[in-house]
Amino acid sequence: MGNLTNLSDVPLKIGLALGGGGARGLAHIGVLKVLQSDHFPFHCIVGSSMGAIVGGLFSRFGSAQAVEEKVVRFFESPLFKHIGLQAFAKTENESPHDRLDHVLTNLKLRLSFMRVFRQPSLLSEGEVQEMFTSQMDDTPLETLPLRFGAVATDLLSGREIVLWQGSFLRALQASSAIPGIFPPVKHNGYLLIDGGASDSIPVEVVDHLGADLVIGINVTKCIRQRPKLTNALRILYRADEIATWHLTQERLRAADFVVKPRVNRISWANFKRYRDIIRRGEEAAREALPHLWTLLEKKTLDKQNGILDRVVD
Repeated sequence: MGNLTNLSDVPLKIGLALGGGGARGLAHIGVLKVLQSDHFPFHCIVGSSMGAIVGGLFSRFGSAQAVEEKVVRFFESPLFKHIGLQAFAKTENESPHDRLDHVLTNLKLRLSFMRVFRQPSLLSEGEVQEMFTSQMDDTPLETLPLRFGAVATDLLSGREIVLWQGSFLRALQASSAIPGIFPPVKHNGYLLIDGGASDSIPVEVVDHLGADLVIGINVTKCIRQRPKLTNALRILYRADEIATWHLTQERLRAADFVVKPRVNRISWANFKRYRDIIRRGEEAAREALPHLWTLLEKKTLDKQNGILDRVVD
């Protein structure tokens, strides 16, 4: 733990920006576990997509361990298996024995995508609402113990929308509404989808809040991998990965420090690896902690000197 005992009279605002990435975003849980156990202070969280889900749950329950338990319980539930998101996971180490599985998965995907031509998403609004309401009761965002904002994207205007007030569950649902898979969320005249479409890691939102120290947690997919571009769907996925990567690099310029868990080669839908992904988040946070404490002390001294300079003037 860092030593700020002589600097505690200088208040600093510290904000976390949690990025999107589907299953990769579960690494945020590991990062939060380590920051919390080491008593590293932070005062607000803004999340996009899976980052909004993890950040929102932490802001509500105040415990990374509680978030992990709730998430694990959901991934092991019959409801999650029924939803079938795992079918979208790319086979990372496929062997000849996996080929039947691969054929069946592709068949499921083809049948699923036939529904896209008849309705706005693969999952119905009722199915998605059940995902969220089965886990917890709703509450207003503005009553959360830790300030929290969820980033979503308005399909009508193309604008980034940050939800600070209103329904907690609706905000999480809107921020994580993956286009084509989850239905858009109607809210205050907006038609909201996944925040990653406009802001893959909301560092600038945290910065605009007036944070003195902005920490981004980046779980973006690696684009250096060369996928097999054998069909239109794979090409669409690839184009989206490239656009998201470039958007993320642009957003990260506003961060004071970036924590980057080693999850960038994991498929967004590979939720089976949740324990491994969370562990990788913990590893990245432990590596980052000494640098974070040093940066915090420097920022605190800088602010203290700034206050002293104004007094002298």
